Amino acid sequence: MATRTEAVQKPRISGVHPNAAIAGGDLQIRGSGFAAGAHPTVSIGEEPAHLVVASDSHIVVRVPETATAGDLIVASGNAQSDVWETHVGIQIADSLHPVANPAIDAEGNIFSTFSGSRGQKSPVSIYKIDTNYSARPFVTDLMNPTGLAFDRAGILYVSSRYDGIIYQVTPTGNMSVYVEGMGVATGMAFDSEENLYVGDRSGTIFKISRSRQIYVFATLEPSIAAYHLAFGPDDYLYVTGPTTSSFDAVHRVAHTGEVEVFYRGLGRPQGLAFDATGRLYVAASFRGSRGIVRLDSAAEPDLFLSGPGIVGLAFTPSRALVLATHNALYRADVGVAGRPLP
Repeated sequence: MATRTEAVQKPRISGVHPNAAIAGGDLQIRGSGFAAGAHPTVSIGEEPAHLVVASDSHIVVRVPETATAGDLIVASGNAQSDVWETHVGIQIADSLHPVANPAIDAEGNIFSTFSGSRGQKSPVSIYKIDTNYSARPFVTDLMNPTGLAFDRAGILYVSSRYDGIIYQVTPTGNMSVYVEGMGVATGMAFDSEENLYVGDRSGTIFKISRSRQIYVFATLEPSIAAYHLAFGPDDYLYVTGPTTSSFDAVHRVAHTGEVEVFYRGLGRPQGLAFDATGRLYVAASFRGSRGIVRLDSAAEPDLFLSGPGIVGLAFTPSRALVLATHNALYRADVGVAGRPLP
């Protein structure tokens, strides 16, 4: 009889949402029997996690800084649940200052900035993190690097919000001016015809042809931080730019320059990227939770990954997600393929 009672009281996990997080992110655990034997405890990757909320059927837990694996277990007294697999991101680089998406080349090398405050000159402007997560200086002597984007030939483009210049950087790190006069230049994206689009924080989206002709493509409300750009499978340009509102929008712009709201209801939306099936991922707050929000083609939102301070993201060739916070990079093996370059 005792054995049967213990089996009934064993904590059972029915779901975890979201199923991915980085250190400091919150996970919502649903189930039963969490407090049947005693006050529940939760471990993630064998590391004890901080309980934010705990009841017999609902736990909110914060991912510890020391977690390096996603095996989640709820224990109550001497009984514990079966293992629930979550995707916990591991830190792969620190001492950085990204303000937008990292960029990833065809080999899986990651490029990230040390952007600094406006007018601050840093010893290293862009770091290259190889597939073994070894970071080395890639570009120096570039003030306030902001947006990063690769073209099909593997040339890296970098915007500077300090001087309004877009630079080209070869795979060996040689830098040259591509175009000037982009205002407070921030996010960038290429379309299917290899035209480059650049966001100016004052509200202008510029279009730069391959012959380096510059056009005003669209105008939006000025952003308090930066614009972030990505092309979707529908050939619309998707744009975020946090304002003073806590109910910001993801806009999309037709090839004619007409602007419409794709989704409204995010807090401080920043970096964004599409997966191979056309779903949009945005670094933002949603219903009080910070992390990566996923929007399907019908603009239905869901918190995909939980974590604080995320400003950008990019998919790797190996179906992982690289996340940029204010000072570090994380890798989460989420098993999602990113959308190839247009």
